[in-house]
This record gives sequence, structure tokens and C-alpha cells, in this order.
Amino acid sequence: MAKKVLVVDDEKLIVKGIRFSLEQDGMQVDCAYDGEEALTKAKETAYDMMLLDIMLPKMNGFEVCQAVREFSDVPIIMLTAKGDDMDKILGLEYGADDYITKPFNILEVKARIKAIMRRTSAKAPVVENPAVIESGDLRLDCDGRQLYVLGNAVNVTAKEFDLLELLVKHPNKVYSREQLLQLVWGKDYPGDERTVDVHVRRLREKIEPNASDPKYVHTKWGVGYYYRG
Repeated sequence: MAKKVLVVDDEKLIVKGIRFSLEQDGMQVDCAYDGEEALTKAKETAYDMMLLDIMLPKMNGFEVCQAVREFSDVPIIMLTAKGDDMDKILGLEYGADDYITKPFNILEVKARIKAIMRRTSAKAPVVENPAVIESGDLRLDCDGRQLYVLGNAVNVTAKEFDLLELLVKHPNKVYSREQLLQLVWGKDYPGDERTVDVHVRRLREKIEPNASDPKYVHTKWGVGYYYRG
């Protein structure tokens, strides 16, 4: 079945070029030219990927990303201004999975999309690992990729779930930021270790009774992070 991608940008020539290139690879592409239109389409259709520009009319990309995260964990790649680190960090804070700086090479865009799709949709269940993991107040449905805290479903992004699943399956094992970046985002991911810090902080806000005094995801100062149930 063809993968469905939503491309959101107010520059119609950019959208046209991306759409043509992705369709050449057999993907089904929808387009939106402002934030409100993007949000409406994201609610109406289950996409496999969103490519989301930050500078949009009506609602900016951050607002769209935040709103989408209230009902969907669809992978989101944000398009940011070249060299603007704050846009990249904010994009991750609002729930984006990755970012690409403008101007970009369409081959890089396609490579990033395909890499994220492989990691999020081709996860074969591992026989020796349980499909459901319960630890403290947390329950992870690894097949359904759903997190529950105190029995209540908690909306997490694909990357947040991948990160938590890895840590929970290896309790008390300390992973460096570099290791987590490679294991969760892939060895070819061009982002830096701040990506890991942002996702850990977002996870703590969602799963910890007190994010400033974590019960589950702990920091090993100078080393990295580990899980203790």
C-alpha cells in the first residue's frame, strides 16, 4: 500500500517539486498551504509522514505540530531556516521527529522520509520481548505502540515511544547520548545530542509524577540516561 505523505508549505513551487519527487517514488501526496488547512487534513486522514514548514499563514508550524500531537503520533519532519538552531530545538520541543534546513536537496528529503518510515513502520516484534511491559505506573503496549500511565493513555511521539521502549527493556543500563542518538534515530541522523535531551525532558513531563525529581528516567551525570522502574 502506498505511503501517504502530507506536505505543508506556503511556497507552492517547493510543494510542487516535493510532491512530484515523492510521487515518482510511489508515494501518495497531499498538500496544504497554511496551518489551518494542514491541521484539518491531518485530522481527516491517517498519514504516514508530515513534512511541515515552520513559517506558515494562519497557524505556524510549531502550532500545527503541537495540535497534531494531541491526537496523532504521525512522524513529523519540520523545515527550518538554515542555521537557526532555536527553530530546530523548538520543533523537537513541540513534538517533531526530525528537521531539515532550507534550502534542501530533494534527495536528502526523500532519504530522511524513507529512513523514518522504515524505523516507525517496519518494527518487527522481537519474540523474546513481551508485547506489553508493565513497570510501576507505566504500561507499554509495544505492538500497538501505546503508552499508559496509571491506566490512562498518554500521547507520545514515535521517537518518544522508541526512546522509552529501549530504556524500559534494558533497566539500569546507562546509555550515552551518542548511543541513544544512534539506536533511536539511526547512525546517519545528522542531528546532535541535544535532540536526546529534548526528548528525555518531554518524556519526563508526560510520565513522571515530578519531572524535576524523576522516578523512572534518570540522568547519570556526565554519562547519559537510564531507566529504573
